[in-house]
Amino acid sequence: MLLYYPITFVLWVWHKVFGFAFGEDNVLAWVLGLIFLTFTIRAILFKPFVSQVRSMKKMQDFAPEIKKIQKRYANDKQRQAQAMQKLQREHGVNPLGGCLPILLQVPVFIGLNHTLRAFPYHQRIGTGNYTFNLTEVNQYVDSSIFDTNLSEAIYNTGLTAAGDQVAYHPQAFPVAIPLVVLASILTHLTARHSVARQNPASATQQTAIMNKLTLYIFPIGLLVFGAFLPIGLLVYFLANNAWTLMQQRIVYTRIDREEEAKKAEKVEKRTNLAPKPGQRPDQKPAQKKRPANAPGTKPAPKPGQKPSQKPGQAKAPGTKPGAKPTGAKDAGKPTKPAGTDGKQAPKSEPGATGNGKDKPKPGASGANGTGTPTRASGSKKKPSRKRR
Repeated sequence: MLLYYPITFVLWVWHKVFGFAFGEDNVLAWVLGLIFLTFTIRAILFKPFVSQVRSMKKMQDFAPEIKKIQKRYANDKQRQAQAMQKLQREHGVNPLGGCLPILLQVPVFIGLNHTLRAFPYHQRIGTGNYTFNLTEVNQYVDSSIFDTNLSEAIYNTGLTAAGDQVAYHPQAFPVAIPLVVLASILTHLTARHSVARQNPASATQQTAIMNKLTLYIFPIGLLVFGAFLPIGLLVYFLANNAWTLMQQRIVYTRIDREEEAKKAEKVEKRTNLAPKPGQRPDQKPAQKKRPANAPGTKPAPKPGQKPSQKPGQAKAPGTKPGAKPTGAKDAGKPTKPAGTDGKQAPKSEPGATGNGKDKPKPGASGANGTGTPTRASGSKKKPSRKRR
């Protein structure tokens, strides 16, 4: 009961939109209103449909694992079901997600069928039909395509405008038959496109049965039961099947492009990691040189500058090329007097002056002039070691 109001409200809005352009009593306003009602419902269900397609694609990918589970637990259905649920959780597949778009369309179809069939009844008793007032009810019942009202069917059941329980309308054949045939063909094409994309490795007995149902039984069933559906509901079926076929092709093409992009990315990664021609497998690929001005890189030493020397720092005087600087190393040590090696300096004799008189003569190496050095007074002679 509550579902009828949103459905009739959406139809009422689209009827007002196209009625503004063509007139509210024009049959084209009602036909376009029914078509765009279908498009609105399917647009709402677009995201669940994409999730359904992705879920089916994942299930086809791990179909070999499903077959292994079925063989392993062929005699234990409970453990088989548990293993299947675990596998679906690992792959992130929700089995109910594939049925969600179809399940959501069932109440919409029931509500729309009830609403369209109720128009003649409300005209007869003189009341409105949910969001439609009595004037709009009369406009719908009186709208006709080739002298066939939208509320009529080939074999109409229920109360009609004349109060009959059953009414046969042969004048509905020219309109109802083409609509039913087109809707059946679109149903078959949609199922055929879906079956053609199935992975042969995932084929099972249940899959074969479902393929036969969707390919043949459903289209034939629509041909048979289409005789009991009013023209307005056949317009909904035709628009719905056309939308399904178009949407399915677009979504499948989009998913195929995503799969190709992922495969190309994997191939590119393998190509980059593979050794180049002439390179050993265990040799790492040569890394690209970073530019000198890149952040985090040290500036190159200038000509004549050591790598460890900072720019602008002068060399220490008296240092030989290659000698290590000792300033920083010996900074904390006490300095020794020049010319000393750590021993006590010899005392000068009394009376020695620095006037140059006591200097040795040229050619003399000692004070006695013999060429042999003299020992200073008080100095001890070191014991000589005997040569062996």
